[in-house]
Amino acid sequence: MALLEEVKKDYGELKLFIDGEWVPSRSDRWDEDPNPATGERIASYPTATEEEVLRAVEAAAEAFPSWRDLPLRDRGRLLFGLRAKFEEHFEELARVLTQDHGRTIEEARGSVRRCIENIESACSTLYLLSKGEHIDQLARGIDEYLVWEPVGAFLIITPGNIPMHSWSSFVPYALACGCTVVWSPSWQCPVAANKIAEVVQEVGFPPGVHNMVHVGRDVRLNGLMLSDPRIKGVGFIGSTRVGKIIYREVGELGKRASINGNGKNHIVIMPDADLDRAVEYLLRGCFGMTGQRCLGTDNVVVVGEIYDELKERFLRAASGMKLGYGLDESTELGPMTTLEGREKVLGWIEMGLREGAKLILDGRGAKVEGYPKGFFLAPTILEGVHPDMRIAREEAFGPVANLIRASSLDEVIEWINTKTDLGHSACILTSDGRAARKFIREVNVGNVGVNLGIPQPYAFFPMGSKRESFFGVAHSRIDSFRLFMDQKTVTVRWV
Repeated sequence: MALLEEVKKDYGELKLFIDGEWVPSRSDRWDEDPNPATGERIASYPTATEEEVLRAVEAAAEAFPSWRDLPLRDRGRLLFGLRAKFEEHFEELARVLTQDHGRTIEEARGSVRRCIENIESACSTLYLLSKGEHIDQLARGIDEYLVWEPVGAFLIITPGNIPMHSWSSFVPYALACGCTVVWSPSWQCPVAANKIAEVVQEVGFPPGVHNMVHVGRDVRLNGLMLSDPRIKGVGFIGSTRVGKIIYREVGELGKRASINGNGKNHIVIMPDADLDRAVEYLLRGCFGMTGQRCLGTDNVVVVGEIYDELKERFLRAASGMKLGYGLDESTELGPMTTLEGREKVLGWIEMGLREGAKLILDGRGAKVEGYPKGFFLAPTILEGVHPDMRIAREEAFGPVANLIRASSLDEVIEWINTKTDLGHSACILTSDGRAARKFIREVNVGNVGVNLGIPQPYAFFPMGSKRESFFGVAHSRIDSFRLFMDQKTVTVRWV
C-alpha cells in the first residue's frame, strides 16, 4: 500500500485559542513537537504565560451566562454542526493524529469515529437527560419539580495518548450542558489539539465558549487555572499520581471533578477459549496503539493446560507484526508517541528482568527502514511473571505483554482484585457462560469484556473505572452531565 500524504510537513508556531480568536503566545518558553515516526520537528508550541491562561479563564467565565441562556434548540444546532464538521474533516483529523501521535491510520480513523460518537451522545444528553422531573399534586395543592442547571466554566486536562478521544469524552458534553471550557491538552500532541480547535472554530460557537491553551510541561499553570474561583471544576484524564494531586486540590477548593487515572488491565484466557480468536484479541489488546491505551492490557493470564499452545501462537503472531509510519496503510504497529515514553517502557522491561521474568520476544532493538530516528519499540513478551512482581502490578504503557500462568478462575479473580489498586478493565475469553457470569459479577473493575480484547464502552455508556483508576463525582462520557450540571428542586403551591 502507498504512503498517504501528510496534511502538512510543518505546522509552524502553534497559537492559543482564546475568546474566539487565535492568539500568538508572548511566551519565551517554546518546545519542538516531533513526528514520532521520523523524529523530525513538525511544529513548535509555547508554554503559555500566566496572563494568557488567566485570559482564557476570564473568556470562559464571561461567556457562560449568555451560553447557558441560549435556547436549547439553538445550542443543539451548534452541537449537530460540530458533528458535521468532524465528518467533513474526518480524514484530515485522522492523518494529523497519526502524524502527531504515531498510531496507525486505521487506529486514528477509529479514534475520530469515537469523537463523532461522543458528539452524538452529547446531543442526546442535551435533549434527554437535561429535561428534569415533575410531580403534579405531590401533596394537596402542591407540585414539585426538579431541573438541571449548568454549573459554569470548567478546566479540561487531557493526555497525549488519546489527544482527540479524551477531548470528546468531556468537551461536547460540557457544551451540550450549557457550560464553557478551557482546554489544556498534553504537550505530547499539540498539533492534534490545534486541529481540533480549528474544527470547533468553524462551527461558529460564541467567543469564549471553547478555549484552548498550551501549558507545555508547566503543570503549575493547570493548578493556577483550577484554583481560580471562576473555574467550577475539572475533567482530567492522565496518571493516577497526578490525578490524586488534582483531586486533593479540588476537595480543598470545594469544586467538582472527574479524574481518570492509570490502569493495570488483564485478559484471562480460559481452557475452552478459541485460541485463534484469542491471539487476535491479544494483538489488539496488548499492542494496539503501541500499548499506549487506558484499556490496553499487559497482563495475559492463561488458565490451565493451554499455556504452551497459546504462547507459541501468540509469539508467532506478535513477531510478525509490521512496524512503520502509521500513514503507510500496511503498518500494524507505529512508534511510541515520545522518546521519553519509549525510555520509560525500556526501564519497565529492565525492571521485569531484574525481578526474574524471562524475555521470550524482545522488541527493544526495533529498526524500521527509512525511519532511523523514529521512536519504535516492537512487540515484547515476558513470561515467568508472577502477580506479586511490580511489572504485574504497574502499568507498562507500551507494546509489552506479561504471560502469567493460573490454575483456576478463582485464583485469577483474587489477583485482579487484590494485587493492584487499579480498576480500569478486565476481559475473559471463554465459551462457558457460568465462568463468564462469575467473572462479570466478582471482578472489581469498572469495564468488563467477554470474548474481546478491549472492553471499550460505547459513547452513551460511561467509562466505568473503579478504585484508583477513578476519583470524582461522575465518570467521563455520557455520565459527565452530572459533572457539568447541578440539580435544583422547586416546590410550588398555588391553591
